[in-house]
Amino acid sequence: MNTPGKQGRTSSARASLSLSASSLRAHKRRFAGTFLAVLLGVAFLAGTLVMGDTLRASFDSLFGNATAGTDAVVRGADTITTPGESQGVRKPVGTALVGTVEAVPGVAAAAPDIKGAGQLVGRDGEPIGGQGPPTLAGNWIDDPDLNPYRLAEGRAPARSGEVVVNRGAAEKGGLRLGDTTVLRTPDPVRVTVVGLATFGGEDGMAQVTFTGMTRADAEKYLTARPGQAASIVVRADPGVGERELVDRLTPALPTGVEAITGQESARENTDMIASQFLTVFTTFLLVFSGVALLVATFSIHNTFAIVVAQRTRENALLRALGASRRQITAVTLIEAAVVAVTASAVGLAGGVGIAAGLQALFPAIGFPFPEGDLVITGLSLALPLAVGVLVCLGSALLPAVRAGRTAPLAALRETAVDTSGASRSRAVTGAGLLALAVAVTLTGVLVAPSVWLAGSGAALALAAFVVLGPVASTTAVRVLGSPLGRLRGVTGALARRNALRSPKRTAATASALMIGVAVVALFTVFGASLKATMDQTVSRSFAGDVAVSTPSFGAGGSGLSPRLAPAVAALPEVDTAVGLGRGVAEVDGRGRALTVTDPAALERSFDLGAVEGNLRALGADGIAITREEADRQGLAPGDTARLTFTDGRAAPFTVRAVYGQSELVGDYVITRAAWAPHRTQDADTLVAVTFADGVGADTGKAAVEQVAERFGNPDVQTRDEYARSSAGGIDMMLTLVYALLALAVLIALLGIANTLTLAVHERTRELGLLRAVGQTRSQLRAMVRWESVLVAAFGTAGGLLLGTFLGWVLVRASDGASDSAFAFALPPAQLAVVALVGLAAGALAGLRPARRAARLDVLRAIATE
Repeated sequence: MNTPGKQGRTSSARASLSLSASSLRAHKRRFAGTFLAVLLGVAFLAGTLVMGDTLRASFDSLFGNATAGTDAVVRGADTITTPGESQGVRKPVGTALVGTVEAVPGVAAAAPDIKGAGQLVGRDGEPIGGQGPPTLAGNWIDDPDLNPYRLAEGRAPARSGEVVVNRGAAEKGGLRLGDTTVLRTPDPVRVTVVGLATFGGEDGMAQVTFTGMTRADAEKYLTARPGQAASIVVRADPGVGERELVDRLTPALPTGVEAITGQESARENTDMIASQFLTVFTTFLLVFSGVALLVATFSIHNTFAIVVAQRTRENALLRALGASRRQITAVTLIEAAVVAVTASAVGLAGGVGIAAGLQALFPAIGFPFPEGDLVITGLSLALPLAVGVLVCLGSALLPAVRAGRTAPLAALRETAVDTSGASRSRAVTGAGLLALAVAVTLTGVLVAPSVWLAGSGAALALAAFVVLGPVASTTAVRVLGSPLGRLRGVTGALARRNALRSPKRTAATASALMIGVAVVALFTVFGASLKATMDQTVSRSFAGDVAVSTPSFGAGGSGLSPRLAPAVAALPEVDTAVGLGRGVAEVDGRGRALTVTDPAALERSFDLGAVEGNLRALGADGIAITREEADRQGLAPGDTARLTFTDGRAAPFTVRAVYGQSELVGDYVITRAAWAPHRTQDADTLVAVTFADGVGADTGKAAVEQVAERFGNPDVQTRDEYARSSAGGIDMMLTLVYALLALAVLIALLGIANTLTLAVHERTRELGLLRAVGQTRSQLRAMVRWESVLVAAFGTAGGLLLGTFLGWVLVRASDGASDSAFAFALPPAQLAVVALVGLAAGALAGLRPARRAARLDVLRAIATE
């Protein structure tokens, strides 16, 4: 039985729903911008989550298929991991252990798995891959169940110099069966392609390349000495499970060697891909989804705030007729909920489409991810839907509450002038927030370096800009619009007056664009600072004339042959050539990267700052370290540090020199004689060359290039060219950032266009009167467009100011968190382009509202209430 209270609440709810439905039907265009903003934000978020789940599932399937015949893996138990590296270097195992493993009951077959770096050179003479993903080489395992690669064409290598290449790498390099090319190991090796292979049914594992050699060639070129392998792969007898096999193997293995199941090995490989790429990739996209939704929040809030302001008399009449505050608030929230749910639902479908598009796009641009059906989980659908609804409802909450507070007598008043932007309380609050933001930021980057403090200061700065926006908008629009009166006459003056009419609305509209521009400016400043840091590092540390390097970064590439530096040094045009190799060891129990080099030549080619001790006296048992690392470890010349290498051997090393700078050289230096007993696959990362007196740059470079051609033709660059190429990845990152941020800017433009459309509706009678007293259609269109440009100019200017500040904070925070000295740089040309794009975006956003205003019927407009 329904009580009167329940009946009243039911009646009230029905009335609210009825009013909301009527409002939505009558004002569909008002909510179009809000609908698109929610749709785009949700679609990007859903697409990111679906793409991440799909890639993880694809790699799980890929590794599972590739290693299905491997039941156990025998490998070194300990790893040495250096700071900044997610994957450590593991001790190799002896190939003689294969016999021991095969003798264990339940083992059907075992084979050594020898792995190393090997970069193929394509038909055009350019190296294949190496731009991040590794270029691998190893022995071709004859047992097809133990070999993750499957022959697709040709045959297995049978003689020295014959190789099998994964089909994706061969296609990329234009190689076919029977072709002869060079394999950098890093010493150049002439090889003939006799077979093409697939990995887990795919032409390759993303951009990873693989070259399979005979076991003898793999031991010769990929290991420091014969008889070493990365691991031993094992296949069990029928009926023997993986865990049972591992339990049988473990007692037979020597100390320092372990066995894991094939499933555990496949899971580790997937986790490695996830940690090195997938997590970074999805986090990167999620950050920009968040930026897009943040921008959408401002646009949505502004739309509902304007709609509520326009319906003040309507809401007041409803209150006068008996509607409660709760009902008026509920009407606005129901409208927001309908827009949120429908836009989010459509956004989910769009997100699945985005994921499908990315899956098809990546192979076309050279990133052949594993094929497979899209993986759509409940979380990938529920989270974007919930976020879309919460963002829309949260953005509409304050306007809805404001609507509910409308007094019945407001129906008798004219529309009040908006002076909230200039309120003293807002100015005081904003100024206080800004002062606090500056204090916290300066403390976090200068006084007590802390990433958390710097980040908190940046967040407070963003809040201060939002609060101060309406206060600053009046002055900013007056200054930015001052030329319009002279350039565009009455039209420009009217556009400026309209932008000044509602400071709060102008600031709210501009805030969405401000956030997008601020993030663009932030990354532009940070990217320029990274380039300046690299240029500063090379200029300060590198005293040579040319640098020989391979075009690779991350784990990619094979490095340079250690024989290259001596060969270049023998040229009459060269005074000094020094190679920088890389080693890994634990120094007093902590994993550290070692620079392996000739200390005497190093001192002549690099500026190491003040050197305490004798760098040339390192010998086979000495080490040199930076002053900063020496202070951190409490070491001084003459002290002893214990180094433990990846082969398990440990030895005391005497600190014979402490030097000042480490940027290109690293924190620890040992000689090649000290590294030789412990090395695996030896390679240099850089060869620095200084010309003899009187040798011109062109002559010396040409001579070095002739020698480098015999060692796989690595790049020979001047110092400036080397600095630019080292920073080449930054431009690629910025291009991706700009492409992704285009979504946020698009949502901001929708917000500006929506605000102007609502303003045109609000000022219908005024526009009709302007037309009646002689304003032409073209003048009216220009007035609306210039109003849009002024709003965009305010948002762009605020975004550039905020983004530059946040860029400075990020650079200084990175400087405090890193051993390297970061240089702050402002790129005026790029920031000017950002400013022009912001202004052009404002003009673009004003096109549709301007056309709509110009099409108004003059008589009907004048008659509008």
